[in-house]
Amino acid sequence: MVKIVPWLAIVGIGEDGVEGLSLAARAAIAAAECIAGGARHLALAAALIPSAAEQLPWPSPMTEALPVIEGWRGRRAVVLASGDPFCFGVGSLLAKRLALGEWRSMPTASAFSLAANRLGWALQDVATISFCGRPLEAIRPLLQPGARILALSADDTTPPALARLLSRWGFGETIIRVLEQIGGSDEFSFSFKASRGVHDPISPLNLMALEVAGGPAIPLTAGLDEDWFETDGQITKREIRALTLAALAPRRGELLWDIGAGSGAVGIEWMLRHPANRTIAIEARADRAARISRNANALGVPALIVREGHAPEALDGFPVPDAVFIGGGARNFEITELCWSALKSGGRFVVNAVTLETERAVLDLHARWGGRLTRIGIERLGPLGPMQGFSPARTVLQYRAVKP
Repeated sequence: MVKIVPWLAIVGIGEDGVEGLSLAARAAIAAAECIAGGARHLALAAALIPSAAEQLPWPSPMTEALPVIEGWRGRRAVVLASGDPFCFGVGSLLAKRLALGEWRSMPTASAFSLAANRLGWALQDVATISFCGRPLEAIRPLLQPGARILALSADDTTPPALARLLSRWGFGETIIRVLEQIGGSDEFSFSFKASRGVHDPISPLNLMALEVAGGPAIPLTAGLDEDWFETDGQITKREIRALTLAALAPRRGELLWDIGAGSGAVGIEWMLRHPANRTIAIEARADRAARISRNANALGVPALIVREGHAPEALDGFPVPDAVFIGGGARNFEITELCWSALKSGGRFVVNAVTLETERAVLDLHARWGGRLTRIGIERLGPLGPMQGFSPARTVLQYRAVKP
């Protein structure tokens, strides 16, 4: 067995500076030959950093520093991070590149932990999110009745911008508490209602605590009403979409290829099932591709990737999918063959056929790959002259196969 000796210390430092560090963390900094961190972190630890130590302030983007840090292997190195390095911090980036045992982490309390203790909130019952390098729209699925959310701000512009967004979505009654420079000697907090906005100066180093009020909240079930989406009519209807999501069976962190995405509803709902889920949507029409992006932003999954173009050419270079949904293009043998070949073992392949021509193609797929065929008929109540009656929607033949 080869013993790995840690050469890198990942030290979490708070706004209280070196006073809040453990003896081991102080000793690591004092012995450092090279040290990296944000300009603020380096200033907080300045009293302990040896004058001869090589210092690396974070470049933009921060990832450019990672190869440099790897090049310090064999030297006594330190990376400074905010609070807990593995809570929306640089720790996870470093851990992906280094072997377990090469580094040791020395955290202090995260900003989330400090905020929860200030407010008397049980951290396990609170949703957390960071807006550092992430769009504000990502908070949308978290806006549930009575929810408590802790959110790291990118800078002083984040609280007023979020307040405007919440008001636009109907959550203007939400109370936002801003906690500035938490853990430091200049710590300060104040609260305001989202609909009223905030006009006083805010420290760039701040965290927000939200108590959600208003709505509408996005339902937690699959099969959102069509009213949630901007559409030109090209959308998988609510009941069919719910059954489609059930057939696709999303699991945490999985990738969906949504071919012929239309309004993007299936791919968006796939991502709503878990924050780590991903979708790549293929749409040939430029207006629909733009609409998918708008829907994704409005429903809080701005990370959805839209590729404008025709399959199969538009699929070139895509990462391997865990599931494939074909809403349009199943009659093209080249598309279905490419998608089936790309699919992971155990991946799910789902096609919804409406036309007779697509049904024939689906029957051929069933003969080749096996799987399950389900005919789905939905009727909705509507006006029938002066009275009411049920009108059938187009019947859908759904094909589902799991790749061996």
